[in-house]
Amino acid sequence: TSYAGAQIFEAIGLGEEVIDRSFKGTTSRIGGVNLEDVASETVMMRPEVANAKMKLINYGYYKPVPRLGEYHANSSDLAKLLHNAIGLDKKVNQLNRDESENDGVNPPNAADYEIFKKSLETAPVSNMRDLLDFESDRPSIPVTDVEPASEIMKRFCTGAMSLGALSREAHETLAIAVNRVGGKSNSGEGGEDTIRGFDISDVDDKGRSSSFPHLAGLKNGDSANSYVHQVASGRFGVTPEFLVTAKQVEIKMAQGAKPGEGGQLPGPKVSEYIAGLRASKPGVTLISPPPHHDIYSIEDLAQLIHDLHAVNEKAGVSVKLVSSIGIGTVACGVAKANADVIQISGGDGGTGASPLSSIKHAGCPWELGLSEAHSALLTNGLRDRVTIRVDGGIRTGRDIAIAAMMGAEEYGFGTIAMIAEGCVMARVCHLNTCPVGVTSQKEELRKKFPGTPEHVVNFFHFVAEELRNIMAHLGYDKFEDLIGRADLLTPSESQLGRISKTKGVDLNPFFSGIPESKDNRNFLRSNEDHDSLKGDIIHRNSFSSDLDRELSGHSDVKKVIEENEGSTTVNFDIENTDRSTCAMLVGDIARAHGNNGFNGSINVNFAGSAGQSFGAFVLPGLNVRLEGEANDYVGKGMHGGEIVVVPDKDAGFIASESSIVGNACLYGATGGDFHANGRTGERFAVRNSGAFAVTEGTGDHCCEYMTGGVVVSLGNVGRNVGAGMTGGIGYFYDPDDQFTERLNIEIVKSQRLVSNEGEAQLKTMIERHFQKTGSEKAEA
Repeated sequence: TSYAGAQIFEAIGLGEEVIDRSFKGTTSRIGGVNLEDVASETVMMRPEVANAKMKLINYGYYKPVPRLGEYHANSSDLAKLLHNAIGLDKKVNQLNRDESENDGVNPPNAADYEIFKKSLETAPVSNMRDLLDFESDRPSIPVTDVEPASEIMKRFCTGAMSLGALSREAHETLAIAVNRVGGKSNSGEGGEDTIRGFDISDVDDKGRSSSFPHLAGLKNGDSANSYVHQVASGRFGVTPEFLVTAKQVEIKMAQGAKPGEGGQLPGPKVSEYIAGLRASKPGVTLISPPPHHDIYSIEDLAQLIHDLHAVNEKAGVSVKLVSSIGIGTVACGVAKANADVIQISGGDGGTGASPLSSIKHAGCPWELGLSEAHSALLTNGLRDRVTIRVDGGIRTGRDIAIAAMMGAEEYGFGTIAMIAEGCVMARVCHLNTCPVGVTSQKEELRKKFPGTPEHVVNFFHFVAEELRNIMAHLGYDKFEDLIGRADLLTPSESQLGRISKTKGVDLNPFFSGIPESKDNRNFLRSNEDHDSLKGDIIHRNSFSSDLDRELSGHSDVKKVIEENEGSTTVNFDIENTDRSTCAMLVGDIARAHGNNGFNGSINVNFAGSAGQSFGAFVLPGLNVRLEGEANDYVGKGMHGGEIVVVPDKDAGFIASESSIVGNACLYGATGGDFHANGRTGERFAVRNSGAFAVTEGTGDHCCEYMTGGVVVSLGNVGRNVGAGMTGGIGYFYDPDDQFTERLNIEIVKSQRLVSNEGEAQLKTMIERHFQKTGSEKAEA
């Protein structure tokens, strides 16, 4: 399997005796079973094997087996209990909803929620938090004195589940529900329809909207726009409009259940609608690169944070990290890189899109990662710079209370939120055959979707009220007073003694490292303004965006954008400390006119040496020319328009033999025209899905994971060309007949240019390259 035996992760629940004997050097922070326990469990299984005449017994390790199998926290039984509580009838759907009163939404039932909650409290021990209990330092208070549920729900978020993994109905219903309670929904990686950027205003008296005819239970003023828009390594759906309509942008560095892996959407789930959003082809499996493809180091992550702050100054930037040993050090780096939010994703998060080996062997409980990250940030004086969000298997108010005491300020619901809108835990998400249309793109199955925003809101209300009761019991009237108060947690002796496996667990070292914060609560306020909550303050780029601000504030440029017509040309000198240049201007255009509605023309000429991410997110109507050279990430996320890079006229080198731009240029481009009179670095046009580019040669890994667009290289290339490429075309000049051995032939094929259409396209692109750059190679 991918991970078993690799000894690159830590052990959970193995005691010192087992570690020293069999896993020398592996981290095991909470202890656990000894060799005698392992032997006892092995012997315990033998009679069953004998009775089965040596046949292997299915204990439900991967899929629940009723009565006999291993306990699964999320199951069809749990779904039924929650559906009863929130008033959801899975038999009511788009096909028959008009016949039902109140769209088939039954009144919520608090007694049924208590049954749901009790089923989790009495279930077998399955999480670290199951071994914890509360120990207050003050007497209880009346629940009427506790802050209202409406304030608590503002801290609720949904997990990053993409449109594609979920159906339109499920994805939009979750967004509307979370927006209603003032929380933060998350788009996941895959983009969103631009119509969702506008509030819904055409709802009739039956709760239906012609803009969203597939949804029910709507209200005028509802918004289906996700609060958080995610930018992952695949860049699927990442366009200028997607970025500027976000209130927060999340960088997905890792997914809880599969750290180090990219996302994957099976081909059958890539419908025409999903392919349109992701700039790909229907039916073709979409694979996101592992995160290191554009983020090699903390500096590269800091640059992406800088880019996103530039294109949308009003949106905070969050970074999603996975719970694992060492996350504290990484979290400190992320805070210093000017992130506004750090998300800790536990090993139970993202299981619906992960390989089985990853689900079982990768990722750690969020309790470990959260406590380490909070402690490291607090100890290093960085905690007041960032908000911490946590997700991964959170289901109840009790879970949230524990997460708060360990340092989290916001809380994400993933699978349980899907259950709240109708998921029945059929566990066929990847097969496109979800019987209730939650995770299917098939039209006939989507019509069976039973959920409405009201169902999800009912669930959130129950969780918030449960949390209020816990606060009243502990004697706290303000929720924020629980945050970081690990001293209110204690190991539960009754839970530790329930089964032999947990008797060797020692949670004391786990708590001892969390700094005391009972008296000093300054970390809850912004370091920039101690009278404001951190969520109200967004970090801004400093001098590295001064040139961008000057460009965006130019009167001629502003006039063309405001009037949406005309043309202007402006000239600037540029230095390598000027980063993400043009991103702010792109943001201004996209806010005013969307991705493709700008009818004016802005021509910007630069001279000098550009810093990183020059020309990031350039869109139609914006033409950028640089005479000099540029660093990494030129044209990152380019959506349209034109970028031309040529050497200084006094340069003393041969352009075709010299690098003129750095690595990872055109990463995630979705359109536009790019010309470089010189060589590009490594990973050129990775995840390109629509840009047309001509260069004089490239480094290694050109056209990796490309799904569309055209790349022309007039010089030699490095190794591993076309790895993971599922679309688009590359034309490569190969005078030395070495290209074939540098091509990754796993899923692409190569041939000599034979078609008239291909010849015409190549000729047109080379002629245009000569016109734009004066390239000697193109002229030849």
